[in-house]
Amino acid sequence: MTEVALLKTLLDKDFYELNKGIRCPDKIFTKDVRKVKQTLDYAMQKYDKGLSLEDLEALFYASNKTLTTSSKEQYHKIFKKMASSSALNAEVATEVISRLFQQQVGEEVANIGFDFVNGTQTSLEPLRKLVDKYKDDFTPNIKLKYENMDLESILADNENKTQWKFNIPTLQRRVEGVTGGHFVIVGARPNTGKTSFHASSIASEGGFAAQGAKCLVLCNEEASEVVRLRYSLAGTGIEEDEIRKNLAKYLLIYNRVKPNIDLIDGTGEEMPWVEAVVKSHRPDIVILDMGHKYAERTSDKTDVYLKDAAIHARNIAKQYDCVVFWMTQLSASAEGLVNPDMSMIEGSKTGLAGEADLMILISKNRKIEGAEESEDSQRHLTIAKNKISGFHGRITCQLDGAVARFTA
Repeated sequence: MTEVALLKTLLDKDFYELNKGIRCPDKIFTKDVRKVKQTLDYAMQKYDKGLSLEDLEALFYASNKTLTTSSKEQYHKIFKKMASSSALNAEVATEVISRLFQQQVGEEVANIGFDFVNGTQTSLEPLRKLVDKYKDDFTPNIKLKYENMDLESILADNENKTQWKFNIPTLQRRVEGVTGGHFVIVGARPNTGKTSFHASSIASEGGFAAQGAKCLVLCNEEASEVVRLRYSLAGTGIEEDEIRKNLAKYLLIYNRVKPNIDLIDGTGEEMPWVEAVVKSHRPDIVILDMGHKYAERTSDKTDVYLKDAAIHARNIAKQYDCVVFWMTQLSASAEGLVNPDMSMIEGSKTGLAGEADLMILISKNRKIEGAEESEDSQRHLTIAKNKISGFHGRITCQLDGAVARFTA
């Protein structure tokens, strides 16, 4: 009875147009009902309006004049069942079609798999063709959640766009801070200060940890003891030798931020592992140092799998209401440049940058030939993308490498 009720529902032109073609293939109906459905498809393509049951029955017999007496009797029973059935509710009918369609596709996939198991099929081409055939029309059973478009709700939801403030004054004046759901890319050439940047932003005076944010650092490049040391330096503002001389004193200072900082060595891990850790830990701030090393090799093209990983990272930020900082390298084209741009991210084209809410590119002054070899502490933060405050441009600050702190 379900299929004849569904067929009766399809007599409505508007409903039919939403579910025509491959979304409601003939194969989801039994053999005899399928033939009636084919007449319905023909009529819907030819006529502008919906059909009555009488219209459909008349067209069916007019198009099938050679039916045997027993066949006519069989189809008479089908039309009689349709007459005594009620059309389904549109939402229910849509769900029924969706489930029958999924079942049909599943059977086709299973048949291909069976052929592989038995050795009668050795190419993935049939599976690829099947995916191409159905990818735009697969209609999973979903329940939509519509967002509140009331003005008061919109303003309330956007009231706290910068929950966690940057503690570099020159940066904070232009980009006040970040909040859960933001995906931030920080890029620089080697030996420019990437690790010190996130250590300073989290552990130093006025940083995210001091503000009460629960911070999770997942490192996979430098040895974890090196990163931990940077955090201790940033947290105390004191050089390593001095800390060793008076450990008890500086332990008190460091312990003010230590409870809000967790660090895990993620060497060799990939994005599904990152998501599992975030799901378990529920941090406010997540540092992926380095982000690109967590990317799964889903393609032989670097830009493709980096984009896939960036989409995953952004989804983590949104789903678990945290800020994800993706630390990465800039390519050799950025060497010696004070104003690098987003095209210089190593291995990426537009995909990685396209996912970012904020992109900060760290650079330092070009070395001048013949000048003293002393380290230049000036650093430049180029805001290459900014969906938070809109500012784009260069900010100058200082890096004290001995204590891993960025200051104005």
